[in-house]
Amino acid sequence: MTTGMLRIMLFLLVFFIGAASSSASRAANLMDIYQEALEKDAQYQSARAVYQAAQEKITQGRAGLLPSVNLSATRQTQEVDTTLGPPVTIQNRGIVISATQPLIRFENFIIYSQSKTQVSQAESQFVLAAQDLILRVAQAYFNVLDAQTDVEVAEAQKTAILKQLEQAQRNFEVGVATIVDTNEAQARFDLTLSQEIAARNALEISKRALQSIINRFPGQLASAHEISTELLSLPYISMDEWVAAAEAQNYMIKIQQAAYDLANKEVKKAWAQHYPTVDLVAQYSDQTGVGGAITGRGIDLTSKSIGLQLNLPLFQGFGTQSRVREAIANQEKAQHDLENTRRDMMLQVRQQYLNVTNGIAQVKALKQALVSSQTQLDSTMLGQEVGVRTEVDVLNAQQQFYSARRDLAKAYHGYLMSRLRLSAEAGELDEEVLKQINVMLQGN
Repeated sequence: MTTGMLRIMLFLLVFFIGAASSSASRAANLMDIYQEALEKDAQYQSARAVYQAAQEKITQGRAGLLPSVNLSATRQTQEVDTTLGPPVTIQNRGIVISATQPLIRFENFIIYSQSKTQVSQAESQFVLAAQDLILRVAQAYFNVLDAQTDVEVAEAQKTAILKQLEQAQRNFEVGVATIVDTNEAQARFDLTLSQEIAARNALEISKRALQSIINRFPGQLASAHEISTELLSLPYISMDEWVAAAEAQNYMIKIQQAAYDLANKEVKKAWAQHYPTVDLVAQYSDQTGVGGAITGRGIDLTSKSIGLQLNLPLFQGFGTQSRVREAIANQEKAQHDLENTRRDMMLQVRQQYLNVTNGIAQVKALKQALVSSQTQLDSTMLGQEVGVRTEVDVLNAQQQFYSARRDLAKAYHGYLMSRLRLSAEAGELDEEVLKQINVMLQGN
């Protein structure tokens, strides 16, 4: 076996198996990073707080249907100066307890119904935030893996080109090669060196992006032990089935549907301001020193009352009619927003479905291209040793091989992200789906 072939086999061993197995016990996998993000991501924690706050809407909405009780108390000293005698000091005190039980208040019933819709909307928003966290973690994770691949490829390519450069220099010194081969190898080496610097910078940036989610600088991340060409089992086969599932389960649609329902109820609430209200009112009053400022001598009064109170709006300066028209306009806007969300969702589902179905085909093609590139590189290096291939041919074959390796890894990560996004559009993205992706990366 030639030296070139041994070098290629050693590279493949390190690149495909060695790096992953040596770091398996130290590298964090996708689920590890996700579990950290659940606790550390500020955006997700903010969404959780918003969800918890929204739970109080039902209690607040129900309050309009329950009785309200008020207690007021006063105490004062009055000094009355009369012409009939010396000034008189009167001590006044009073306690009033009033209770009101709404009986007929259409607006309050609508507000209570709106509170339930708001809580339902908040639940959908929180689930959407959870799905967004999964997508952000996965994307940041794969971005780091892609950047690591770029660095590894640049390092391996630099090492290989450096050996070719040294060999070209030796051949030139002994007169078996021209200066052109040396210059070509030097130019490739300088270019690869600059590419390595750029790749390391991109890796640092991608790790910083992941750091903003988990609140720590990530170390080594576990990459795919083996790039599988088996399609993940999909709950739906055809594109139309995915679209139908998304129409029923997509959380953006649920959020917008809730917004439309709220706008519809807002119209009813505005109309309700035309309707009469009936309340049950009870009051207890205990006062002393009443009327002392007039008569010079106060009296004590205790009163109890209970009855119905009717309020019928007659004219509010056209304000009620204006609020009705405003609510109707907002309802129409919400309806158009809902339709726009539904259309955008259908487009996204179709795009992600095509990305998934075509992604696995691309991965298979690139995996075969990598095998072909390896075979071509082996043949070219062997041809160089027997004198039928030049240094430039070897450098070109190496470039093609490394590019195929990089493209395969990125295509695989892109396919996995499309799978996650497709599940999200269908409203089915959860930890179980992420675990499937993690199992594929771990190769078990």
